Amino acid sequence: MPQIPQETIELVAASNDIVEVIGGYFPLKRAAGTFKAVCPFHQEKTPSFTVNPQRQIFKCFGCGAGGSVFRFVMDYEQIDFVSAVRKLAERAGIRLVEQELTPEDSAKLSMRRRLLALHADAAEFFHHQLTKKPSAQVARDYLTGRGIKGDVAKSWKLGFAPESWDALIGWLRERKYQKEEVVQSGLVSEKEGGGGIYDRFRNRVMFPICNDMGEVIAFSGRVLEADAKAAKYVNSPETILFTKGAVLFGLHKSKRALIDAKSAIVCEGQLDLITAFEAGIQNVIAAQGTAFTERQAGILRRYVDEVVLCFDADAAGEKAAERSLATLLAESLAVRVVAMPPGEDPDTLIRTAGPDAFRERVTGARDFFEFQLDQLSARPDFNSPRGRTQAARKLAGWVGLLGDAVMREAVMSRITMRLEISPAEFARLVRSTPAKSYQPADSAASQEQKPSVTPPDPTLHLLVTVALHDADARDWLLEEEWRERLEPESGAELLIRILEADLRPAEPASVQALLTTLDSADEARITTILDDKPPSHGLAIARDCWNDLERRQLRRRIDALHAKLRSPGLTDADATLLQKEVLDRQKRLLDIAPPLSPPL
Repeated sequence: MPQIPQETIELVAASNDIVEVIGGYFPLKRAAGTFKAVCPFHQEKTPSFTVNPQRQIFKCFGCGAGGSVFRFVMDYEQIDFVSAVRKLAERAGIRLVEQELTPEDSAKLSMRRRLLALHADAAEFFHHQLTKKPSAQVARDYLTGRGIKGDVAKSWKLGFAPESWDALIGWLRERKYQKEEVVQSGLVSEKEGGGGIYDRFRNRVMFPICNDMGEVIAFSGRVLEADAKAAKYVNSPETILFTKGAVLFGLHKSKRALIDAKSAIVCEGQLDLITAFEAGIQNVIAAQGTAFTERQAGILRRYVDEVVLCFDADAAGEKAAERSLATLLAESLAVRVVAMPPGEDPDTLIRTAGPDAFRERVTGARDFFEFQLDQLSARPDFNSPRGRTQAARKLAGWVGLLGDAVMREAVMSRITMRLEISPAEFARLVRSTPAKSYQPADSAASQEQKPSVTPPDPTLHLLVTVALHDADARDWLLEEEWRERLEPESGAELLIRILEADLRPAEPASVQALLTTLDSADEARITTILDDKPPSHGLAIARDCWNDLERRQLRRRIDALHAKLRSPGLTDADATLLQKEVLDRQKRLLDIAPPLSPPL
């Protein structure tokens, strides 16, 4: 059962004009009766992304994406349907009332809400500790030394976890959170043998990790003692709120700047990001780790065309850049690399030399392949035959990740000139070096061949079209015994869904409510139909198609009857009954009115 009533979905849809919503993410240009833009879901130069204000739908004729305003927000923001409805409801000032759920779904939703509230309370606890408690002086001194003042700490809700085994647990108990909820939050650890729980974070500066809506879903804690044996950073474990590989730190604040700049500066740490953001360089994000996952790269692709990697100027930073490359190039993102001064990171560079010094580094960031050529050519063995061969093989694997043929040729030309090798020989090396060996494990699924798509049945496609566009045709179909006629038909599932829905073709909001019940493929298919010119004589088309379905079902039954008549051991009485049915159905075939025009 859907979590939100249809009437509420229709109200939210009617209150959010799709042109205004999408226009809030990127500019749209009017083109006759529609609006156009470069598609945000795939790389293109000529705009093929259209928004139809009459139908309140979007459609890309390049990649096939399409659907309602809800689908756009889901795909662009990388959020689920319920989150998209909530976001659009909040935009329109509508209070959502959710339906009764199954016991299992109700328990999950209840736990999610409790965990969101728990994390918000935990963030308040840590922030209160940082700003009010004498024991947090060491944390305040640390942040002050890193240039983080009180207003910045408040804006980012920074906190301090005291040196205690149960301070947070006690705080949460006072607020009536149950032990199961506290354990599910990941903010505590369980003692071995089930002997109780204790605070996961102790004596650390706390950085709340938020989802794109600004809700706290996890924490990252940084150790204070420089010589501490403990890990420098401890992060929340994965929970029903937090999946490490699907979250970008700072995205809830930097989203608008990313869209405006069409470029993302990727920092390695939270303090690097906060320092840059507060210095006015706001198109910044940080991965929850040292390399991008497919999901993180996909999220970034919704906002930007280019990624500028700004990792530490050491071997670890270089490897992090290399590990990120495959997922970023797979999303057709241009990749540049900032050359940081030795021993510096964005945080220290901005605090010592000023924001403009960092901006200059970003502006001067080199294309990833140029950067790698510089790095490789600086090695002592580069000028030896063995060194050049190793460099060529390494670069060939990365070149193999480039899907754009023009970009690949340009990159190969630069590489062969620098390496002083034959273009033909390097092209052979690219072909023989499997690019997939450079892709992270979590992208393996993307290598699977996509299943072939069966073209829609022409008669059923026409019935779907008139049921969506023509109220009279839809009403006529509903008066027929449509379920009995359609259920035996392979491929009629979508038409059945349309006839079952409370759909009013003239009201875009009701159409959008239907779209929210479909998967992305069916939603895109219906969007394409809605974007076409409505057929004339919809009622006549519906009757012709209905007759065509009856004819094909009669023929199938006649074929089945003939097969039975050939069965061995058939009695004369049974044969007579079968022959009579054949004659009756053949007569019905002759009685059905011929179509006004053949189904397309």
